[in-house]
Amino acid sequence: MSEQLGSGWPFVGRGGSIATVRAALRSGAGAMIAGEAGVGKSRLAAQALAGLDGYEVVRVLGTEAASMIPFGAFAHVLTGPPQGGENLLRWAARHLRRGEGELLVSVDDAHRLDAASAALVHYLAAGGEARVLVTVRTGGPLPAPVAALWKDELLTRVELPPLGRDEVGQVLAGALGGEVAAGTVRHLAAVTGGNVLYLREVVHAGRTSGCLAESGGEWRWRGELSMTTRLRELVGARIGHLDQDEREVLELVAFGAPVGAELLVALTSPRAVERVEARGLVTVTGDGRREQVRLGHPLYGEVVRGDCGTLRARRRLRTLAEALEASGLRRREDELRAAVWRLDSGSAAAPEMLLSAAGLAWARRDPRLAARLARAAIEAGAGVPAVALLGQVLMVLGDQDAALAALRQAARNAVTEGERAQHAFSLGMNLAWAGTDAEACRVLDRAAESLTDPAWRQEAHVYRGVADFFAGRLAGAAEALTRARACEPMTVRGAAHAAALESWTDAYSGRTESALAVAGRALAGRDDWDDDAPHALPALLDARCAAQVFSGRLDAAARTATEGMEGMEPAAAELSVSGFGAYRAMVGRLRGDAAGAARWAREDAARLPPGTPYRGRCLAELAHARALLGETAAARAALAEAEGPASRWAFTRQPVLQAAVWVTASAGDLDQAVSLCLTAAGLAERHEQFGHLMFALHDLVRLGAPALAARRLAALAERVDGPLAGLFARHARAAGDPTELRDVAAEFERLGLILYAAEALAQESAAHRRDGRGTLAKGAQTRAWALARRCPGVSTPALVELAAPELTPRQREIVKLAAAGLTNRQIADRLTLSTRTAANHLQAAYEKLGVNDRTQVGRLLAAL
Repeated sequence: MSEQLGSGWPFVGRGGSIATVRAALRSGAGAMIAGEAGVGKSRLAAQALAGLDGYEVVRVLGTEAASMIPFGAFAHVLTGPPQGGENLLRWAARHLRRGEGELLVSVDDAHRLDAASAALVHYLAAGGEARVLVTVRTGGPLPAPVAALWKDELLTRVELPPLGRDEVGQVLAGALGGEVAAGTVRHLAAVTGGNVLYLREVVHAGRTSGCLAESGGEWRWRGELSMTTRLRELVGARIGHLDQDEREVLELVAFGAPVGAELLVALTSPRAVERVEARGLVTVTGDGRREQVRLGHPLYGEVVRGDCGTLRARRRLRTLAEALEASGLRRREDELRAAVWRLDSGSAAAPEMLLSAAGLAWARRDPRLAARLARAAIEAGAGVPAVALLGQVLMVLGDQDAALAALRQAARNAVTEGERAQHAFSLGMNLAWAGTDAEACRVLDRAAESLTDPAWRQEAHVYRGVADFFAGRLAGAAEALTRARACEPMTVRGAAHAAALESWTDAYSGRTESALAVAGRALAGRDDWDDDAPHALPALLDARCAAQVFSGRLDAAARTATEGMEGMEPAAAELSVSGFGAYRAMVGRLRGDAAGAARWAREDAARLPPGTPYRGRCLAELAHARALLGETAAARAALAEAEGPASRWAFTRQPVLQAAVWVTASAGDLDQAVSLCLTAAGLAERHEQFGHLMFALHDLVRLGAPALAARRLAALAERVDGPLAGLFARHARAAGDPTELRDVAAEFERLGLILYAAEALAQESAAHRRDGRGTLAKGAQTRAWALARRCPGVSTPALVELAAPELTPRQREIVKLAAAGLTNRQIADRLTLSTRTAANHLQAAYEKLGVNDRTQVGRLLAAL
């Protein structure tokens, strides 16, 4: 089947392959494009040919039907019988030529050529009769003459892999005509394996079913994958015919992947497993001492499972569960997999197994599966521990009402100390999560007082510290942490959660170096605690992000936020202990990329459960970014939606208050914006959120009220680690001092805070203008304008009066040549001008730009 794609689908990510193919055709006998079905071999060949001139092109397609006929693929160009005794290949080559240009034969799906056609293609390439371009499918047999084209090095072989995730995103954006949510790109890249043909069909199925739809300016996938008839046929054709043993192998892998190779062989036939592996239907990879078998492509499973009825599917799942249990469940994840297979097959499972599996699913950050297993454990009689676990899972899924109802009902059944401890922790955290601070503290305090086991007591103190942190009592959180560590010895779980709380508290209180050190040590030992401390990872990553932003490490913060978003996969779409898109948005905003900030915030807000504080934080960043872009109405709407959920906790409320400042400023009410800024700063100080306080006070400087912030920023510089607090204090002190403002701008730019740098330069220009230094004012304004160009669409009070330097086309041309190092005489010779004229143009440009030499103008060149 030829891999023709609709003209509306963009061709991306293949620039290097096109260049290689064209170079091979121009300088050698030609090229062979090899890849699996659907990766775009035919499209690549067509694109490569489209850029070549001077050739007489003959196009040939290999098909199953024509493969039974000698020269069947060339039947449309070969006419008339050969002359008596004439060599058939020479006759065929002669008949291919019809014009004066050099012959180029393009053969699509050469693996399907009949023997005579394959021999002809080899003859053309080997004898130099024509340039040859062929496409072949990997993973299957090739006619011997076609294989020899590559093995004998007659053609350059170009391997065409599936598209990567970024390339899938580019294709989707072009095909759909708009932005595509990053989570949707990840999902479709994973489902299709980067296969362009499958991607097109999945997109068509999604749009038809409504799973793929545009909302809020983004295309987003919601729901399960639906297999259209065409997609099922395409994948089924790739799978091909299966005998009974092969089908059994593929079904077991489809329902249980990954399946241990030893287990699979024991359940089926060794030779059948080898055959499906040889056909590329499954792959075998090492995993420690175990070899795991997975499907060769994610869509194979959709087709294979879809062909199984309910009873057959349950039988396969039960077989897998029984075999894994019989093997001794040697790995911890074996218990999770066996429990899920038992649950899906409808067979009985012990309550202890279901509870343990639910805990592991929760630790692996799959809350939907954890909730399902916890409910099954409750039904099987697992008791209060299962209810407590379900309560924690429902909490982060945004269903506190159901969690609290279940926990209150189970309270009377908590008898043993372990049951009372688990129940109290789950209830206390649900109350704290919901913003019911006083009751949460009472529940956790009672637990800490009544529990006798040090392991339970240390955990009670940690959770009490988390409640303090949520409420903005950072000193109280630190005291709770001290009490927890006094309950020795610390358990693995207790130590991980204590480290998370410590790094969280340090980060938001401005002790960023300590926060990064604590988080770094804890994350380095993640393998030791990851399965036992499910809350630790998101809290540690959140603390690391906060510390990196507050200390001016923007690149590192962006990397950590990405790790947080992708490290929660596949469950991040539902796990509300996330919101890392807010940090990506904050970094983008500080860099001046407000549009990118809005995209990150909007996407993360869309995938988090409604009503959760982390979603409120994302919406606050969305409002902030839209306000900077001048989209006041949209910013107000996002801010209104953010206010309710984010106001529960101090550290998620601060972004809302700071966004409100800029929403108000975008509407033109600067006095009210300053007033809101003071309110935000006051709340941050009261709640010991010194990192947020630093940004709130600096906003006063940006709004033109540095006197209100200078003293407090100077004091803050003594208690907040990193360069930002001191730099913000310098910015406040520099009001009216153009030299200091320029130095501050240079430091902002070095740290990557491009928006702040542009604003400081604009303030420098205003200071020069007030002092009557017009030329210096113009130079500062030009530099500010150049930086503002790197903040597309952003408008703030400091930037509003910037205007682009008005250079004539000739002046721009001469300035660029001067910046490249040419002398006035060389410029004059290049442009056929007199040296004096070139010098006059250059001087006039210098005056408009406010610079006086080639070195200074080079820095502005990119923005001109």
